[in-house]
Amino acid sequence: MLPADRQLLYLNAFLRALATGMIGVLIGIYLAKRGFAPGETGVVISAGLAGAAFAALLVTLWGDRLGRKPVLVVLALLGAGGGVAIALASQYTIILAAAFVGMVNGMGRDRGASLILDQVILPATTRDAQRTQAFAWYNVMQDAGHAIGGLAAGLPVLLQDLAGFNEVAAMQSAVLVYASLLAMTAVAYARLSPAAEAERRAQPFRITTQTRQTLWKISSLFAIDSLAGGFLTAALLAFFFYERFGVDVATVGALFFAARLANAASHLGAAWLARRIGLVNTMVFTHIPSSLLLVTVAFAPNFAVAALLFLLRESLVEMDVPTRQSYVMAVVRPEERTFASGVTHLVRLAAWAVAPAFAGYLMQGDSLAWPLLIGAAMKIAYDLLLYRAFRGLKPPEERTAE
Repeated sequence: MLPADRQLLYLNAFLRALATGMIGVLIGIYLAKRGFAPGETGVVISAGLAGAAFAALLVTLWGDRLGRKPVLVVLALLGAGGGVAIALASQYTIILAAAFVGMVNGMGRDRGASLILDQVILPATTRDAQRTQAFAWYNVMQDAGHAIGGLAAGLPVLLQDLAGFNEVAAMQSAVLVYASLLAMTAVAYARLSPAAEAERRAQPFRITTQTRQTLWKISSLFAIDSLAGGFLTAALLAFFFYERFGVDVATVGALFFAARLANAASHLGAAWLARRIGLVNTMVFTHIPSSLLLVTVAFAPNFAVAALLFLLRESLVEMDVPTRQSYVMAVVRPEERTFASGVTHLVRLAAWAVAPAFAGYLMQGDSLAWPLLIGAAMKIAYDLLLYRAFRGLKPPEERTAE
């Protein structure tokens, strides 16, 4: 694999995360300013994630056959087009359709279909012993983008203050910036070398029975985690801070900027920790405390306390991401990686797509905090089940160390 390909993957991880971090903070507030209720906003977020799940299914089944490079370019262009439509349309049905086709990600973290192919290409650039580190740096690039994207969500305030835009026009301009960033990733993906493509085989490969069993178990658990995560999208968390504490969008954006910096540091920490206690232990023993911290955010007396607890949570919650990605790629054969990456991402996206609509309607009820409490409880259950199921299945580098 050419070093230039790895650099392009890192670049696009940053650009796509920059766009996702911005839209994750803005979309809920933007739709509220356009007159849509929280329940309708939740449905839009679910539609975007459903579109991403559908794209993930197509990538899983056809990504290697159609060509990784052209598929990545098309996904980027669809995302850019969806952003333009959301910025310019006023009818709810058009916005809903644009969110689906454009795979608009209200999670605030880049977990879309493009990630499937990125993660399949990346392991070929390194040895087993360095694989988790490579994923850690990939996630650091994402978190740098997420952080700046969260800060860039304050762009509408700058446009109002410096350029005299009205509030809605300023937010529309920011959504167009989001679309432009995704268009830039299409240009970068077009520069990938032929080495990024899958090897051609005379006969279709078969998924081994062991891999099927492993993927069935781990995907079932990922579904629980992602369903919980769907209650905790950046769009809904941003709306929680905005409504509960009365802070403006620039303040929320700054909070998410700090959160993504905490995520970035945690990814490098995860790679260091995984070398010492193992991938599964790192995933579980950092994730449970993060969920407990999330519960405390729901009961915080003011914004300062809530923000501090939220940042502590963010310093732990993402440590399972590079370790999880590395683990899945390690326990299957190289030729099974596209299928494994696709299946696990598809399950996560589908589960994410279900929860935001329910979370949005819950926020219209007695308490804005219900999604936080439900999501935290489900995540703790996931961690306990994951540890029980996979503590004995070790990746190659941990078996060698023994």
